[in-house]
Amino acid sequence: MATPKIVLFYVFTPLADPEAIRLWQRDLGEALGLRGRLLISKDGVNGTLGGDLPALKKWARSFRSYAPFRDVDLKWSEGTGVDADGRSLDFPKLSVKVRDEIVSFGAPDELRVDADGVVGGGTRLSPEALHELIDARGDDVVFFDGRNALEAQIGRFRGAVVPDVDTTRDFVRLLDSGAYDDLKGKPVVTYCTGGIRCEVLSSLMTSRGFGEVYQLEGGIVRYGETYGDDGLWEGSLYVFDKRGSVDFTDHAAVIGACAGCGVATNRTANCPDASCREQFVVCAACDAVRCVAHAA
Repeated sequence: MATPKIVLFYVFTPLADPEAIRLWQRDLGEALGLRGRLLISKDGVNGTLGGDLPALKKWARSFRSYAPFRDVDLKWSEGTGVDADGRSLDFPKLSVKVRDEIVSFGAPDELRVDADGVVGGGTRLSPEALHELIDARGDDVVFFDGRNALEAQIGRFRGAVVPDVDTTRDFVRLLDSGAYDDLKGKPVVTYCTGGIRCEVLSSLMTSRGFGEVYQLEGGIVRYGETYGDDGLWEGSLYVFDKRGSVDFTDHAAVIGACAGCGVATNRTANCPDASCREQFVVCAACDAVRCVAHAA
């Protein structure tokens, strides 16, 4: 019986030949019938893959056989399903591309990477270490959401600072504007889905004079695996595939509000109007009858 799974991963490490890595991963993914997205640059690899569990395990063994990827942290979750050929229903195809950045902050020249990962990033905190920091420092600790504002609408850490950003490229502009200079004397914990955006964000903050910056190791995914909905996280986790969002337990809070009618929901959808490229938190009823961006 098919066991649909999704694996989320990234590795920051210098790569001398990103194109060779692209060809390897494309051919491997196609041979195993995998779907998903991989971005590759001179600084590493960032990916999400879906498929049947045996195929993903074969992929993982091959991926880890390359020494710079040996210690990759693979984050596993349940997929929606696979078709008769074992191909994931959560992704339309396999896309493997080379880019200047594996996470697009628009600051490739600022990122420094060595064999140990990002240079100058925040201090890593496991979920348990995060709670120890909260116990020691209390309300002085500031959670700083490293995701797009839409993602935070359906789930976030309690009391978090949520920058009003549509893309990761907006963070550099906001940091340079001084909008968060008041946080430079406080312990700031950056967090994101699986950890990759905070690898870069925390280094950008450190280089701009934020004196005590942390990053949640493994991101929200690892925190949810550890504490579920009985810790400091509230709501659903937005994901970039057909699932839309995932919950850590059956008692996850619903904190999103429909942009059309205000009802509580964790559902997100693209605007149905062809002229509107936005995405919204929207209940199924409102999504079916109108574009909330153009609602009166």
